[in-house]
Amino acid sequence: MGRADRQRFGSGAPEAADQLMRGRQAYEERAWDDAYAFLSHAHEAASLAVDDLERLAMAAYLTGRDEAYLRTLERAHHACLDAGERHRAARCAFWLGLRLAFRGEMGPASGWFGRAHRLLEGAPDDCAERGYLMLPLVERHLAAGDLDAAHAAASRAAEIGQRFADADLTACARHLQGRVLLRQRRSSEGLALLDEAMVSVVAGELSPLLTGLIYCSVIEACQQIHVLDRAREWTSALGRWCSDQPQLVSFSGTCLMHRAEIKRLCGAWQDALEEAQQAVERLTRSNNRKDAAGAWYQMAEVHRLRGDFGAAEQAYRNTSECGLEPQPGLALLRLAESRIDAAVAAIRRVMDATTDEMRRIRLLPAHIEIMLAASEIDEARRACGELEDMAQGYGTELLDILAAEARGATELAEGEAQAAAVWLRRAIEGWLRVDAPHDAARARVAMGLACRTLGDDDGALLEWQAARAVFQQLGAVPDLSRVDTLLGARPHEAGGLSPRELQVLRLVAAGKTNRQIADELQLSGKTVDRHVSNIFNKLDVPTRAAATAWAYEHRLV
Repeated sequence: MGRADRQRFGSGAPEAADQLMRGRQAYEERAWDDAYAFLSHAHEAASLAVDDLERLAMAAYLTGRDEAYLRTLERAHHACLDAGERHRAARCAFWLGLRLAFRGEMGPASGWFGRAHRLLEGAPDDCAERGYLMLPLVERHLAAGDLDAAHAAASRAAEIGQRFADADLTACARHLQGRVLLRQRRSSEGLALLDEAMVSVVAGELSPLLTGLIYCSVIEACQQIHVLDRAREWTSALGRWCSDQPQLVSFSGTCLMHRAEIKRLCGAWQDALEEAQQAVERLTRSNNRKDAAGAWYQMAEVHRLRGDFGAAEQAYRNTSECGLEPQPGLALLRLAESRIDAAVAAIRRVMDATTDEMRRIRLLPAHIEIMLAASEIDEARRACGELEDMAQGYGTELLDILAAEARGATELAEGEAQAAAVWLRRAIEGWLRVDAPHDAARARVAMGLACRTLGDDDGALLEWQAARAVFQQLGAVPDLSRVDTLLGARPHEAGGLSPRELQVLRLVAAGKTNRQIADELQLSGKTVDRHVSNIFNKLDVPTRAAATAWAYEHRLV
């Protein structure tokens, strides 16, 4: 401890000095909770110098003490002003504004950004702080859909970062350039810039704050355009970084949320559920509502797939309360509950309100599935075309698989079983290649329907039995029930009817009216009318009596 520190602490110098030195050492060792405790005790004895205030603020952030982070950083800002260090004060103001913006407090955030700009008035144009202040501008351009302006601002920030050898600024700006390029469907260029930024991250060249922020941002970008291999790689790397810092709170919750999503896709559902629950706890503690909502959503998805609809409903509700639209999961829950009209209304509402292409990617597969279940073939076909356009534009493997499965399901619904089989086989092979067993099994169910329509009963049986084994292992109760129904029916005698149409036909044969069928299945009268009409057309029968006779003749009732 230097003379200035001894003078600051006065009569309490020995004890305070010990706390300060232990705090600095804990900070270097990345023991963030210890660093916060020791530096806080030292700060109680006397105001810390700016360097130590910034250490204390960082330790507060990394341990989830959000209010303490803002409070301490504001003290550092004023200490810089008192010392006449305007550039450093402007940088503190930037970080205050950024954290407030992340919390959705845009008024105070704008105020701090404005103060930072004012502090730089009259200063040379080429200072690193001006580059930092361009980063929120990139985000604003992105939000407004002005991709060219966003790319120009990110490029300018990267140039400033390089000129001043500021690794944090350079890496952050480069990764933002990459995200802009992804939105422009320049996937190869965009991913190359994300990878370049991640080199600095993984090498430990950045501050802890920028390391965590870029990890999370890059993983999110990869997930948005379904670059599964990179999302897995960077999530694993983030997990290792978090594990090396047992006292880290802020980014560990986000890491758990991302890991939960990947484990759900890979079929490790119980692990996904447990990690999502841990993520909710940590993210709630650190006041990260956005990622807490994402963790709740992952929990809801696992519950839905397992058939625990009550738990899924509550988790989707919690997702909404944290500020995230719980779609398409909630619409798919309504579909699983046989509330098709509710599913249609929900997915149409959110699709009509969503213009951002990245968000539409997430919604389209569910939109297609729900429209096909509702026999809205034309709408499903249009959505399938949009998904195929995105798959071609972004050129990522998982989008190609999703598009192939959607095309196969749509062709099957239109009676083109041979074409459907080609697309569905492509989807099955793709899902198996990326280790997504549940999705592969669901594609197998559709493939079995195509085989049955083509008269290949052995092929249908093989696909359904393979799917059933996966569903049973995963505990996918709704899917298991559906495939058991298919295996229990006489496939060669089902007349090409969908599972829902078979269900309606059995109720028609039982003598129930369309209104009674609608009430029993929780469908609208219009939907039941459409199903009955499809049954008549597929079986080539003119009346309910003829349809009933056909059902008895083919031993479907």
